[in-house]
This record gives sequence, structure tokens and C-alpha cells, in this order.
Amino acid sequence: MERVRQATVDLSALRANFAFARELAGGREVIAVVKADGYGHGAPEVARCLEGEGCERLAVMTADEACVLREAGIRGQILILGGLGDGREAHLAGEYSLAPVVHEREGLALAREAAEKFGRTLAVHLEVDTGMRRMGTGPEEALALAEAIGADSKLELDGTYTHFASADSPDPKACLEQIRLFRDFLGALRGRGLTPGTVHAANSSALLAGPEIEEALPEADAVRPGLMLYGACSATHEDPERRLRPAMSVRARVAAVREITAGEAVGYGSTWRADGPARIATLPLGYADGVLRSLSNRGEVWLAGGRRPIVGRVSMDSVTVAVLDPMVPVAVGDPATFFGLAPEGGPGIRVEAQAEAAGTLAYELLVGVGDRVSRVYVDGQ
Repeated sequence: MERVRQATVDLSALRANFAFARELAGGREVIAVVKADGYGHGAPEVARCLEGEGCERLAVMTADEACVLREAGIRGQILILGGLGDGREAHLAGEYSLAPVVHEREGLALAREAAEKFGRTLAVHLEVDTGMRRMGTGPEEALALAEAIGADSKLELDGTYTHFASADSPDPKACLEQIRLFRDFLGALRGRGLTPGTVHAANSSALLAGPEIEEALPEADAVRPGLMLYGACSATHEDPERRLRPAMSVRARVAAVREITAGEAVGYGSTWRADGPARIATLPLGYADGVLRSLSNRGEVWLAGGRRPIVGRVSMDSVTVAVLDPMVPVAVGDPATFFGLAPEGGPGIRVEAQAEAAGTLAYELLVGVGDRVSRVYVDGQ
């Protein structure tokens, strides 16, 4: 029997999605992004699963995230997308043989400090900002950083990449412009006698967009998917054939059932009142567990063989659901699915649909699943 609140992670779905990413990559290496605790799925378990499928490189955001993976037995290269922020992180990069991204001169100095302290050559990647304007550095400064890395015997420029700002748009124009700028940079880099190492740019949306984006960057040796590995998309036009398999199903068991009559209110602020007789099922999931408050009177859960509306305000520890059909049985202990597959084999609710109701993206719901929700790993649901 499932626990009171549980996130079931299907490792077979992770493997299938990784295989799909490999197929779309067309022979390029797949660098799996497992930041934010594997998008809420549990980074050590996700990383071990993907490493077992032949994934040689993983990417996280922080040095601390990378150390968790090393301590879990991950041997391949771990890329720190956020770079190094201080001496402590530099120490960890050297101690655990991590591969930090260089975004600016300060990060370069910290990478050099790590290499010198541990007496080893440290692999680094360079992020070139071609339009995201968040991290990385513009092409001119990136050339200077690449020259500094190339001149340092303790550092190796192991990879060069950019990050797309609009890959989830049906119109590829913005991505293609970023690729043009990135290719100009790669040409200038080689013109100075420097090699970029592994070249990568495509995220999940770029991979799912079809070959146009990837074919525009023939220099790419690798792709860098994240969300698609977990079976979700960031835009409705992606994955029209539904080949991606949702890896996580968040469920809870009904904690209470009560009968109400017409006009009776439910929840804080009495924001929902029954039009007629109804049964209210209370689930032990709230915004402390990742059920966003914006789903109040908007979202649905899968319960008793169908979609049931969330009524009243989402509380910190619970959510209330209306069962309006008097012929549908519901009882304490029955399983309800917040997102993912239904335990009885029904379609359940995709995380993208729940995110749309909440006015957000699948990313936020996945990473927001709280620590009180036990992660349980299965191999095929």
C-alpha cells in the first residue's frame, strides 16, 4: 500500500526518456541536467539510473549539488552550471574533481585556486551569452577568458556552450540568431588557435523542436536536456505524439470525507460554496508539499476513477476536493493523484495540465514537491 503522501518515481520512464533524447540527439552526447535534486525526483537515484544507461556527464547548478552526487557514487564528469561563487565552492570543486562553468574573471580565479590547491588540472566549461542575458559573458569577454584558460597549465577548456532563451517558441528565429552569434564566436576562438572542447547548446525544447535548430549548429558535440528526461514539456506544441513518459506521480490517501449541503462553504475565507449536496474529500497535501495556492478553486485531482475539482483554498497541509456525483463511491484511504499516473491505471493528470491550471510551468510543480512527500522508486508502473 502506498504511504499517506508519496511521490512514485518510475526509473523505467527515466530510461525511456533518456533513450528518446539520445535518438533526437542523432549521435551527439547527452549531458543530463539533474539540478534541483533531479527536478524534484531525487538527484542521486536519477543520476545512478542514467549513468547505468551510459550517460557520461551530468549537470547541476551548485558545487553542493555536485558533491551529493559524488558521495552517492557518481563517477562521470559533473558540470557546475552556476560556476564557483567563493573559496569554499572552489575547494569542493578541487576536492571532488568537478567541472565548473566559468562566467567571469572572478570564477576563473576561483577555478585556478582549486586546481593549484589540489595539484591537478581542472576541467572547466565556458558559457557564452548570446541572448539569454542571465549568466555567461558576451563573445568578446568570452574570447579573453578562453585565452586565459588556454594559457593556464592547470586549467583545461573542456567545453563551450550557450543557452537558448526562446527554444520553447514555435518560431525558431530567436534560437537561430543565437546560433549565428555562437558560431561566430566559435570561429573567432579557432581563429586564435584555441579549441572549444565539447560544444553544446540544445536544451529539451530545442531537441523536441525538430532538426532545424540542431542542424544549424553542426559544431555541436552534445546536447543538454533537463525537463524532457522527467517526461514533461514546457510548451504544448512539443512532443505531439506523447512519446515522453511522466516519471513522477504524486499521490495521497484521502484523510477525511464529509457530506455537505447546498450553500455550505469549504475552506479558509469560504471561497467556495456547494450548489447542492456534495461530498468533500480532504487530502493530506498542501502548499508545504507543492500544491500551489493558486490551484484553489482551479485545479483538479484524479480520484475515484475521474477528475475531481479542488474546492476552497489550498491550505499548508491539506486540500479539499469535491465529489459531486452521488453514484461515485469515495472513502478514507482511497488514493488520489495530484499529478502523474493514476494507481488504478487511469490516465491521471499530466503535470503540464496541473501547471497550466496553476498559471505556471511544469518545472515549478516538479521541484516544489516537498520533503514530507516520500520518494519511492519503482521500475515500471
